[in-house]
Amino acid sequence: MMIISKVMLLSLSVIVILSGTTYSIFLDSENHIKSATFVSKSFEVGPGKIVSKSFYDIEFPKGHIGVKSFDAELVDEDGNSVPLYETYLHHWFAIKYNENITMSRYIEKSHDISKGINYTRNDGACRGFLLPHYWGLGGESRGTSSNLPDPFAVEFGNPTNIPHGFKEKWLFDIMAIDTRGAYSRKGCIECRCNLLNLPKDFYNVTKDINEQPLSLNYKGGLFCCKDNLQCKLRKGFHGPTRKLSLRYKIKWVDWDEHQVPLKFYILDTTDRVRTNGSTTIHDCQAEYTIPRIGHSDSPHVKKANIPMKKGGYLIYGTSHMHTGVVNATLYGQDGRVLCTSTPKYGTGKEAGNERGYLVGMSGCYPKPGSIKIKDGEILTLETRYQNKFRTGAMGFFYIHLAEQLPN
Repeated sequence: MMIISKVMLLSLSVIVILSGTTYSIFLDSENHIKSATFVSKSFEVGPGKIVSKSFYDIEFPKGHIGVKSFDAELVDEDGNSVPLYETYLHHWFAIKYNENITMSRYIEKSHDISKGINYTRNDGACRGFLLPHYWGLGGESRGTSSNLPDPFAVEFGNPTNIPHGFKEKWLFDIMAIDTRGAYSRKGCIECRCNLLNLPKDFYNVTKDINEQPLSLNYKGGLFCCKDNLQCKLRKGFHGPTRKLSLRYKIKWVDWDEHQVPLKFYILDTTDRVRTNGSTTIHDCQAEYTIPRIGHSDSPHVKKANIPMKKGGYLIYGTSHMHTGVVNATLYGQDGRVLCTSTPKYGTGKEAGNERGYLVGMSGCYPKPGSIKIKDGEILTLETRYQNKFRTGAMGFFYIHLAEQLPN
């Protein structure tokens, strides 16, 4: 498992220490699966406002456990689900880190995380700080399954994997966009730079993903959706502020010899794989712009050929995409289809079924042992979007692999 020595979270978030949550725990006595629902620290939104924050030390099940699922959604102060056309959940990422116990009180008081914290990432290969999370989706959260079949689980809290003097903890990286009154809801949730009230010196002081000055040709995406910026509103529109939270539900089991551990990989369709001698570098960009090409009905296709240093048996796969997606497919080196993830679009008004929005992505549950990815195999990730101009598009594929199968 790789360790991030210097964090630069994907959305360049503001740091907030979590002070408390609300939760309830249930136990399924038949298969010993525990379930808990938590509520994160709240944050304030208003018409057009962008919120991009990190909440450290979130509530998470204690002990040596195997996580079976992790689901989340936006809720208001009364616990009501918030529809995407009011506040769009761009993404939420759950990220693991180890905190030096001797520094805990200093960090809590000073909010200074530059000392005493090591960030640990998933098993994916994107360089440095990019895509380090273990779970994370966006507007499709309510309709995308994260359940892992028995006896498989993702192992956490193993004392032998935690450095001496450190404690395993978790944080949320969240971006939410309040689109009430927005001049263009679609442009707002795509973070179109010209539809945001950007500071005059924005392009002079903003760095891109490679720490270079942001190009004037950058039309939209994460770098224009900074915390506390605002989408342009319709003339004369006024609306109240309100507080929202991320409500999340985790299912887990206490770890024992009956559990089979899974490795979790994030593959990115923007991965520009290159080599430096014998070293393979995964130069992921995390987002991309889709230009409209003529009046063709053919979808926009983006591909990446990604070598897997370590393989395994595919147990579960799905993708994180944005509205406008047609599908995402992962192929083996021989061209066989490993998994295709397809979208579900809403048809109504209620939360989880918002008309025109991406509200879910399908997952793959192959029979354990039926699909094996070999060590060193080169996978091809292909993502397809509708042929329309789009900024900030994402194409992540999530796969859980087992190095061994149960007896």
